[in-house]
Amino acid sequence: MALAGCTSTTRTAPQPVTPQYDPFYVSMYGPLPNEKFPVPAVDLRYLDPQYYRRVVDDPTGERPGTLVVDTASRYLYLVREGRQAIRYGVGIGRDGFSWSGRGYISYKREWPTWTPPAAMIAREPHLEEWRHGQPGGLDNPLGARALYIFQNGRDTLYRVHGSGEPWSIGSAVSSGCVRLLHHDVIDLYNRVSSGAPILVA
Repeated sequence: MALAGCTSTTRTAPQPVTPQYDPFYVSMYGPLPNEKFPVPAVDLRYLDPQYYRRVVDDPTGERPGTLVVDTASRYLYLVREGRQAIRYGVGIGRDGFSWSGRGYISYKREWPTWTPPAAMIAREPHLEEWRHGQPGGLDNPLGARALYIFQNGRDTLYRVHGSGEPWSIGSAVSSGCVRLLHHDVIDLYNRVSSGAPILVA
């Protein structure tokens, strides 16, 4: 658990995929100027359409209100009534930095402070300047929102959080955390209450 920190190993964007300009998704992922830190539109050239936010038939069998992260498929499902779910594309922890199991969302934050664990600072000394916390903002690794995963009353150090890197969605790139686009984590944040169960499998 001490390895978690939610940073990305991706530094540069790959070549964009074939553009998708469905007006529905252009609007969904358009700019969010009213945020504390205005969020730019997602460049959909860098986002595989299979990871667009969608309402789908629930494949999980979990009770409504549960978050389910399917790490193999790179999806997060928010289970709803009527055997439906909202499906979000995610990036997950790279090999050796992943967490799985059942937990719950203890609390959630808008534009949260990010504090790298000591073990991460030891591996990446340039993070020393943030030992006491990096303020929220577009450059903060937790992004626009964070949901904090606890298990058996203890902080797992893993988060569901935002990202401005659309090319990282669908990949295993972070230090164990579950990352969504800023737009998607804002949507999820508004739908999920503290105490919501989460399954990462």
